[in-house]
Amino acid sequence: MSRQRTERMMTRRATLKQGLLGAAGLALLDHQGVRAQSATKPTHLTTRPAKAKSVIQIWMWGGPAHLDTFDPKPDAGPDYCGPLNKSIATSVEGIQIGELLPKLAQQADKYSIIRSMTHGVNGHETASYMVQTGRKPDRLVYPCVGAVVAVFKGYDHGYTGSVPPYIVLTEPQGRFSEAGFLGQRYKPFATGGDPNKSPFVVEGIVAEGISDERQRSRRELLHRLDSLGHAMPASAQFKQLDRCEENAYGLMFGETRKLFDLSSEKEEIRERYGRTTFGQSCLMARRLVESGVPYVTINY
Repeated sequence: MSRQRTERMMTRRATLKQGLLGAAGLALLDHQGVRAQSATKPTHLTTRPAKAKSVIQIWMWGGPAHLDTFDPKPDAGPDYCGPLNKSIATSVEGIQIGELLPKLAQQADKYSIIRSMTHGVNGHETASYMVQTGRKPDRLVYPCVGAVVAVFKGYDHGYTGSVPPYIVLTEPQGRFSEAGFLGQRYKPFATGGDPNKSPFVVEGIVAEGISDERQRSRRELLHRLDSLGHAMPASAQFKQLDRCEENAYGLMFGETRKLFDLSSEKEEIRERYGRTTFGQSCLMARRLVESGVPYVTINY
């Protein structure tokens, strides 16, 4: 087992079992926020109620160029556009997209295209950090969009899912996908593995060679040894630990395990998504948001 994979597994276990690590940091942030509000007059903004319940972010490293897809420039000429310099009409009057996307053109009334978002950074890592956090890289790591969603749509705001509210399929993206100063509690849960393989196993939850029966015996033994936890009065910290433990065991044995089991999908559906890691990750993301997960990133 490589050192990188071992470290990733250790981090994933720590995230599930020690989810309360960010509580102290958030308390400090809340305290600082109260002080800041007392020193400045707040600005009241009028916003519309949010309609979206979940987000699937498809992060495509080296994906197709905008000129070939959603922002064609047919009048720029082949020197800029290359051979794919044609655009086609869509179901929305006045909107045209690349010639290779006829089916998406028919569905244009169901999505929005943002062509005004840009930056002047050529470095991929730096640009990715800016897009995800809205900040330039510095010593202080800022949270990405998914981590912020996990704060305001997560466990403290009515989320009752058995999997973390921010999930990455399948490998973590690096510094720009982190929770930053929000703390470990809001880090992305990266599944690892390959959804196109059967069975799809979430890495870092159960060590290889450990049967379900043996794992259940370990849990029973752990509860017997946890005399201190049973003797202590109930507290928010212990409740958080219990929740993390239940989530971890849900990934091992419960209904959550079935959520990651793509073999329950009809073969026709799996074929439509494509029998590739990316295609099956998209199918997995759909299943996750249908179960109530607020934010899922497909790192491709």
